[in-house]
Parts: sequence; structure tokens; C-alpha cells
Amino acid sequence: MRDTLPEQRTGFTAELWGRARPVYERILGHPFLAGLSDGTLSGDRFRHYVTQDALYLADYARALSLVGVSSGEGETLEMFNRHAGGAIVVERELHGGLLAGLGVSEGDAEPAPTTLAYTSYLLRTAALEPYPEALCAVLPCYWIYREVGDALAEKGSPEDLYDDWIRTYAGEDFDSLVSEVLDLTDRAGRKLSGPEREKAGRAFETAARYEWMFWNMGWTLEGWPVG
Repeated sequence: MRDTLPEQRTGFTAELWGRARPVYERILGHPFLAGLSDGTLSGDRFRHYVTQDALYLADYARALSLVGVSSGEGETLEMFNRHAGGAIVVERELHGGLLAGLGVSEGDAEPAPTTLAYTSYLLRTAALEPYPEALCAVLPCYWIYREVGDALAEKGSPEDLYDDWIRTYAGEDFDSLVSEVLDLTDRAGRKLSGPEREKAGRAFETAARYEWMFWNMGWTLEGWPVG
């Protein structure tokens, strides 16, 4: 059984969702996700997105481990290292399975500008900013993907490849990971002053914007404008 819906949450995470809800609504309305759902998304766009996602996950795993270290708590460090290990497994499966099936080899991949900007932001925040900001920066990737997965799973997709992607993020295993991080964020929020809550909230909002940009990058087949 999945965790509480975003609108039903209380505490700090409710405040965070209120900040990012307009971005989430833009994400749900993006043509990339519409194409996943109705099966009309072109293979080139899905290939580009999945290739960039594999690159993203490798650095996201590093960011998660850094957040765990910055928490100063052994249990939190263990949790984020476990999640980071899961992200690495997914990245390897993307390269070893899905990407190979799409005709892409690992050596072909180069980060698009949005991928590099997003991962650089996460790594910088996780390494240099206080723990609550780092935690809120990595949260949108968990939370928004779960909500997107649940929303799209209501109809699924006529394309098996796209439907498999949707079901991954609508599944109970992913939901349990998201719930862990949401509960952790609420606990962290209870200790924050007003200015600290604002800074952490801005980190969440920034990462949510990058989530929109990431899907948009897949849709536009974004590459570097100069060689």
C-alpha cells in the first residue's frame, strides 16, 4: 500500500509540496509523458531520455551517499548508501539491458547540458550545503517520479517498453524508498529555523524545476549547441 498522497501530508513535506506543485503540474502536462502514456513517444526521444537517465543515476548515487554522510547519523547513512546501491544497479541494468536493446552502447553516451547542470547542482549541494538543504535537493527525484508513475499507471501504455518504465515507478518497492525519505525529511524539518526552512525549500524547488527540464531535454533531444 502506497504512502499518503502529497495533498494529505502534514509537516515540512506538505510545505515543500506546496512550493513545487505548480512545477509538478507542468511535468504531468508535458508532451513527453503524454507520449509515454498513449504510446506515441518516438523511439529517438525515449532513447535519448534513457541514455541521459543512466548518466544521471550514476551521479545521483554519489549525491545520495554524500547526503548520508552529511546527516551525521549512522542509520541515515546506511539508508542512503542502500538507496545509492539501488540506483547503481538500475544504472547498470539500463546500460546492460535497455540501452543495448535500444542500440546504444555505454561509450556513446555524453551528458546533455541539462543532465550535467542537474547532477552538478546535486553534487555541489550534497557536498557543500547543510544537511537539510542536501536532503531537500535529492527528494524531488524520489517524490516526483513516484507521483508521475502513479498518475500514468492509472491508464498504463500500449507500448510494452513504456508500460514497463511506468510500472517501475508505480510499484511498491519504489514507494517504500520514497516513504523512507519523506519521513526523514519531516523529522529534519522539525529542527529547522524559519530561514533554514526557506533555504531547504528553495533547494527542493530548484531540483523540482530540474526534473521538468530533464523530461523536456528528452523531448527536445537536447544536445550541446556548439561542438
